[in-house]
Amino acid sequence: MKQALLIIDAQQALVETVFQKEKLLENVNKVIQKALQAEADIIFIRDTDVGEGKGAGFEIHSDITVPQIAKVFDKTATNAFYKTPLLAYLTDREVRHIVMMGCKTEHCVDTTVRTATVQHFDVTLVADGHSTTDSNAIPAETIIKHHNETLHGHYNIDNFSVVRPSDEDLFDPIHDNYRD
Repeated sequence: MKQALLIIDAQQALVETVFQKEKLLENVNKVIQKALQAEADIIFIRDTDVGEGKGAGFEIHSDITVPQIAKVFDKTATNAFYKTPLLAYLTDREVRHIVMMGCKTEHCVDTTVRTATVQHFDVTLVADGHSTTDSNAIPAETIIKHHNETLHGHYNIDNFSVVRPSDEDLFDPIHDNYRD
């Protein structure tokens, strides 16, 4: 089965502000290595709102080891599929399973997980591979835990998402274990 690692908004200015940024960066690099071993496509999505789409703050965080083979797509909306080449790229490559990480949990990560299932992809969200900042009402740690619980088992009939920690074999999908 063809697979991809999708890393959303892991940009310098954004990552510097999130909860447990060091842990996030460590886990992103760890999962990139797993993706390389699994011969999965590696795709970074950058949000043009970060750093107004230019400068060092807009770039992928300097502590992330970006493989030469990685693709980088820019987006203008919360949803990584909206008016980007992402869907066409994944479809052309016959990807069926997406491992997903990045920022911010309750915005771009949540929206892209849900959209991916609608677009007929199974998704594995890396439980310790996404982060956010405190909101006015909820601390970041609670937002992350809530979304891990909410998105585990989220489905759109044929395809769904599971949430697994970065230490697991993320590129050995477990979705078929739950299908009828």
